[in-house]
Order: sequence, then C-alpha cells, then structure tokens
Amino acid sequence: MEMEENHLSKITVINNPQSLNQKIAAIRNAGPSKLQVIADFDGTLTRYWINGQRGQSSHGLLQQGNPEYDAKRQALYEYYHPLEFSPTIPLEEKTKLMEEWWGETHDLLIEGGLTYDAIKNSVANSSIAFRDGVVELFEFLEERDVPVLIFSAGLADIIEEVLRQKVHRSFKNIKIVSNRMVFDDCGRLVSFKGKLIHVLNKNEHALDMAAPLHDQMGDIDKPVTDNTSVKQRTNVLLLGDHIGDLGMSDGLNYENRISVGFLNDNIEKNLESHRNAFDMVYLNDAPMTGVLKLATQLCSSVD
Repeated sequence: MEMEENHLSKITVINNPQSLNQKIAAIRNAGPSKLQVIADFDGTLTRYWINGQRGQSSHGLLQQGNPEYDAKRQALYEYYHPLEFSPTIPLEEKTKLMEEWWGETHDLLIEGGLTYDAIKNSVANSSIAFRDGVVELFEFLEERDVPVLIFSAGLADIIEEVLRQKVHRSFKNIKIVSNRMVFDDCGRLVSFKGKLIHVLNKNEHALDMAAPLHDQMGDIDKPVTDNTSVKQRTNVLLLGDHIGDLGMSDGLNYENRISVGFLNDNIEKNLESHRNAFDMVYLNDAPMTGVLKLATQLCSSVD
C-alpha cells in the first residue's frame, strides 16, 4: 500500500507489506459489494485519551442516578477487571468470570431502577468522543452501501445515544452487536434482550444479535441491509484495539480479511504482539484518517 510521507507514516506499523498489498488487491478486485466492516467500539471508534485523561467507555460513563448502585457496579469492576487481563486464568474459567461480572452488573442496573433519561444525562455529561475521521469513514461507507457491524460488550442503547449526541445523525448501513435493554412505558429498565455479550464472546451471536441503528432512531423508511446479504460479503475490514477483537470475525466465512489494530497505551510492552497479530497497527490514539484512506483504496475501481 502506498503510504504518504506524512504524520501517518510515523504512527503506522505494518508487519508484512507484501501480504497486506495482496489482500488489498484481492478485496479491491472483488468490489465494494463484497466488503463489510467489523469494528469494536470503545478505544477503537472512540478516542482513548481526551485532554490528557483516559476517556470513558460506553459502560463506564453510565451513572444510574443512584449512588448506592453506582458504587456496587464500581466494586464489581474493581474485582473483575484485573481478572479479565490475568495471564494465569484459563480461558474457560475466565469466560465464566466474565459471564458473572456482566450478569451481576445487568442485575444491578435493573434493581437500581435505571431509566433512559439517566442514559441520556450520562452521555451528555461524559468524556467520550469519536476519533477524528470516524464520521467521514461512516459517510464514505454508507455512500457505497458497505455495511458496518459495531461489536461491543457494552450496552447498545448507550452506543446509540453516543451517536445521537456526538454525531447528530443516523447511518442506514450500521448495525450494533451489543447488549440491548428493554424499557417499560415509563422509560425504566426491566430486562435485557437476547444472549449476554461480554468481552470474550463478542463473535458468537453476531448476526442474530445485530440490530440496525436507524430502527432505534426513527428512520424506518430507509432500506435495511439484511443479515443474509452480510453473510455473502466475504471480504472484511476489521478494526479493534485488543488482540481478542480479531475473534469478532470468527462467525463469518470470509475469504480475505484486513485487520487494523489501534494500540493506545503501553506501546513498548504490546507493540510486538500487536504487530504480529494485525495487518496494520496505528499508535498513540491515532485518528481514523488512515483507515479512511485504506477504505477508499479498497472501494476504488480497478483500472
């Protein structure tokens, strides 16, 4: 891939340029109708650092309006979060721990009387922001009818509210694969839909849990890309900030996949593993402009 000699070359690491070039050529030859984008949300589409401080995650920004239950959820975080990254816990055991954490957290949200108004207020008062270039990437892909699946172990309703408040528009090609809430007529959380999605199983329920963003935002007259057509899109551009995000495409029978990793923190410690895992790695909370250039190349007509 031709890399411009600008700031992007200083924050971009490519382990095997020849392999990447071959993948770009194959995806470009197949055309945009065979392409889909799979993206993690927190730390991938959103910025990791904001004004020198760690930006909030879609789960972390939530304030229930009930200090007792906010404290209980924080206590769960402090207990389970170190276990999530422990190198000594076997995967099967760690998966059960993550199921416990997410299940207990969801129970607290219901028990503590979370309302949709609290979600709106939480987003409005949060330090969460999209990377520069994300909106332009979404617009570019929408114009070319390339579907985007946003995977998150967080909460779909919060992600949608972040999009509403930060972007102020919907995209007909975006679907969210995440935990989705059910509210009663008074706007109070009563349950969750479908199967639990946590950090270690984001790939398993991709298509049966995917919900179009515009269904939730009122644009119901626009065409919907159904899940059958997504299965037929056998070329994937995958965006993530953890090596585990590579598993987001496991449920798809893809022919070609270009994986782009965002390494936001502990760069010296993690660079080698990320370089070996991803086709491209962007460092230091980089903007999304490099991915937009890559998408433009993938969707350009073959001479």
